[in-house]
Amino acid sequence: MDRTSASRRETLFRLDGRPPIGAAVSMALQHLVAMIVGCVTPAIIVANTVGLGQEDRVLLIQASLVASAVSTLLQLYPIAGRFGSGLPVIMGISFAYVPSMQAAASAGGVSAIAGAMVVGGAVALLVGIFVRQIRTLFPPVITGTVIFTIGLSLYPTAINYMAGGSGNTYDLVVTQQGLPEALVYGSWQNWLVAAVTLAAVLALNHYTRGFCKMASILLGMAVGYAAALCFGMVDFSGVASSGWAAAPEVLPFGMTFDLASCVSIGLLFAVNSIQAIGDFTATTVGGLGREPTDRELQGGILCYGATNILCAFFGGLPTATYSQNVGIVATNKVVNRTVFTLTGLFLLLAGICPKFSAVLTTIPQCVLGGATVTVFSTIAMTGMKLITAQDMTARNTTIVGLSAALGVGISQASAALGQFPEAVTMIFGKSPVVVATILAVVLNLILPREDH
Repeated sequence: MDRTSASRRETLFRLDGRPPIGAAVSMALQHLVAMIVGCVTPAIIVANTVGLGQEDRVLLIQASLVASAVSTLLQLYPIAGRFGSGLPVIMGISFAYVPSMQAAASAGGVSAIAGAMVVGGAVALLVGIFVRQIRTLFPPVITGTVIFTIGLSLYPTAINYMAGGSGNTYDLVVTQQGLPEALVYGSWQNWLVAAVTLAAVLALNHYTRGFCKMASILLGMAVGYAAALCFGMVDFSGVASSGWAAAPEVLPFGMTFDLASCVSIGLLFAVNSIQAIGDFTATTVGGLGREPTDRELQGGILCYGATNILCAFFGGLPTATYSQNVGIVATNKVVNRTVFTLTGLFLLLAGICPKFSAVLTTIPQCVLGGATVTVFSTIAMTGMKLITAQDMTARNTTIVGLSAALGVGISQASAALGQFPEAVTMIFGKSPVVVATILAVVLNLILPREDH
């Protein structure tokens, strides 16, 4: 009996087989905890950008959870042997798209994001088909520059959230109509709750191990949420009116094709397709002790593009491979598909439960800011790690510095392109990704390489 139990436990470290259900569930919950905050926060940020009502906010979170679940399950079990990597990876809504999604949502609402996802998914399909040829255009210095730029551009979002969330909800007009002092943008209460959240995240991440370290952002937000309750910042009125189960809707927010949104998000799909190769490789090297096959890489990217097109029609936001879950695989070596299937099913259950999504909408923006500022800094430093993986020669320094400077600078100086045609402003002035990506690729092609 002991030998049988040991044999079944060993299946955790193989792709196929039936592991003990208790061990599989615990491992699946570990992956769920590691990614759930990152999965739902982009949806909350987009909802706040657009100023969606409670019902639509819940719907957007639901759709994003379902999109993550479907994308994960299709990666695990390839369709027709082509669409899907068959590797133990978790897909989720990516923070990398947030700056471009904010710009798209401001210009054309959530429907513009849906249209851009269709275009972006098609771009990813092309990258999958021609991955060997296109891969050379995106060496680490390019993908690192783009990711670094994304991280930098997200800092203002985190600071605004820490101050209470500027924009539609917390403005002086509403304040004059009786908004509690604790909810006023920039109030000391907002900053205190954000600081408590940030301190809890840092303490858990650097002074604990195991579950607490892995779930530091989730647990830190719980501490911040408790502090927010003390200041009366949490409103549960929308939770009671939400149902317990609801199926995804087809085109709940519509679909429009905005040129600037399609260009910026389409470029991100190309970059993230190449970035996914890194995650697939880290998964197989760390968990399986081998390099991924060409079929696994191509299938993974093709599935990435196809599932994003599919999920666009159900109101989901763009998904990507989750590096934090790749890190778990590399650490514990658990690669059994049953574990990742259970994670996908847990995501699906959360996605079809409006009550769960409604609870997530009650999280105050200052709590989100205190937690996500660490995430955004990690994104920027992830980009920096990719950049410094190569020698920081004068050539590479120029590519990184100039691309990031113009990408972030132009997008944050709103009047910089004021005298240009509106189309130019829409494409190049709304998100740092477009300028940074194009400039980095062009500079990499035209600048002379140093002789070693």
